[in-house]
Amino acid sequence: MPRFGAVMTAMVTPFDQNGALNVDAAAKLAKWLTENGSDGLVVTGTTGEAPVLTDDEDVELWRAVVEAVTVPVIAGCGTNDTRHSIELTKRAEECGVDGALIVTPYYNRPSQAGIEAHFRAVAAETKLPILLYDIAIRTGRRISRATFESLSDVGNIVGVKDAALDVAGSAKLRASMPESFEIYSGNDDQTLALMASAGAVGVISVAAHWAGVHIAEMVAAVEKGDLAHAREVNARLLASYDFETSDAAPNPIPSKAMMRVMGHDVGQCRLPMGPAPAGLEDEARRVLANLQRG
Repeated sequence: MPRFGAVMTAMVTPFDQNGALNVDAAAKLAKWLTENGSDGLVVTGTTGEAPVLTDDEDVELWRAVVEAVTVPVIAGCGTNDTRHSIELTKRAEECGVDGALIVTPYYNRPSQAGIEAHFRAVAAETKLPILLYDIAIRTGRRISRATFESLSDVGNIVGVKDAALDVAGSAKLRASMPESFEIYSGNDDQTLALMASAGAVGVISVAAHWAGVHIAEMVAAVEKGDLAHAREVNARLLASYDFETSDAAPNPIPSKAMMRVMGHDVGQCRLPMGPAPAGLEDEARRVLANLQRG
């Protein structure tokens, strides 16, 4: 079993009808996810609307989720300010989380030397195991393989959430890093490919909000070497992958719509994401019905 489990859900952050943080709903959702396929949870990541949460709201969420579940809880602590990232990581450690997810500094577009220095600075100030988050489509910078290799001497940098959209590059990364370094797929639709060809140990998933049992089945099939069955399950999940984000309804708007359809009190997204477009909940019902029939 990977350090944090094979299927981690990047959990949405529930808000009430006035847009205030709903900690009770977060605890209930966390428990439900762990009962439906999730080996671990990532809280206050992109799907958790981290950019629109205050630091105090982060702390409330971390404490509530850690108290609610027995699976590993990873706190999204990365920002585009190294000092702020360090402070958040320290506060997360005090809350009892099991690890920190640190994204590449976004908007600043630092050099690879700056990216490496940022990660080293954060890691040096915590005992928590750290997952780096490589998602150039949102940050504007990819973490180079040379930077990963240079960081391999940092003992508490233990893996990466790989959303680089480069399966061949991920396979090269796997070959060049210590065996203990764990690659997690950061895109649901690439999980099968990354596990089969790049040695990924699992996924930090959006679709696991509603398809966690199916994703766990696919991951287990890959681990057993039953790629034929893994492809069958993956085919059933294609509509879920398409649903989870789009130009009209970017992540996490669809996930929250699906959770509302399933009876979870998560509210709408805060601006600038804002409320779901008309018809999205009907589409969620169709996706869910087709998945259940499959």
